Amino acid sequence: MPEKETLERAEEDKREGKSASTQAGGFVREEMHHIREGKHGAANTKQAIAIGLSKARRAGVKMGTPKNASASTRKKAAQDTKAAKSHKKTSRSRSPATSKALKHEPHSAASKKNLSKHAKSAAKKRSASSRHEAAMKAARTRKRAA
Repeated sequence: MPEKETLERAEEDKREGKSASTQAGGFVREEMHHIREGKHGAANTKQAIAIGLSKARRAGVKMGTPKNASASTRKKAAQDTKAAKSHKKTSRSRSPATSKALKHEPHSAASKKNLSKHAKSAAKKRSASSRHEAAMKAARTRKRAA
């Protein structure tokens, strides 16, 4: 379950008309903190991000399914979106099993070094024009100092 503060921040971002990825960013950030403080681990940075995005979808952030993702990833995204609409009780056997499995994973997935490495490799996969467009949009939509 995401922290109350994260849910409130996502709600505020939604009210301000920010994008779904911005709303979901808080959940990913929270996940990184959980891994760093030793609550659980993750096999790699990509998994840590995926856990955060999954929590965001379950909390009601309206994010689309990834275009170029595998069938299992699209299925999981649809499952999370559906879970946001229905509030079923958490399974008493599966929930601790998931937590136990994640506790065995390394905590280096959320290290600054690995996050930087992931960001660079993710950016490298995008075209120069795509990166430029994102930078220009960031400059346009950046909050100005009052």
